[in-house]
Amino acid sequence: MKYEIEKIGTIFSPYKTKEECPIQGSAALEGKGQIEVFPEYEEGLETIETFSHIILFYILDRVGKIKLSRPTFLDDEPHGVFASRHPCRPNGIGMSIVKLEKRTGNLLEVSGLDVLDNTPLIDIKPYIPRFDLRENANNGWVQTKEFRDKPKNRE
Repeated sequence: MKYEIEKIGTIFSPYKTKEECPIQGSAALEGKGQIEVFPEYEEGLETIETFSHIILFYILDRVGKIKLSRPTFLDDEPHGVFASRHPCRPNGIGMSIVKLEKRTGNLLEVSGLDVLDNTPLIDIKPYIPRFDLRENANNGWVQTKEFRDKPKNRE
């Protein structure tokens, strides 16, 4: 079964290459960008400015070779792609939680962005701590790993 997903906008960022792009937005809160939602979807942004943070869903359109198990930026040991946030996945869908700084019509100014410039946007959802935060959640294998700014190999 195949599904078609339509682009609803474009994510603009200062990051032109994978090497420039932060691995996680929480490690680069200064990463500012702009989201352009196509005019035909602008009505869907009504009251979005009442939220401090939003979740962006986008197409990872410039990934490398897809491998189901590989090392990650946090660990040199391999982990399954579904047990990591590695971008090279069977369905290249990415997500980022960003701070919504300002809305002007169909344009959203955001910070904490970790996305390449000119990335296809496919959805936006509000980040709602009341619903999204899980008090008893754990960090899995990531718990004991030190954060590394840049991975050794960025395929």
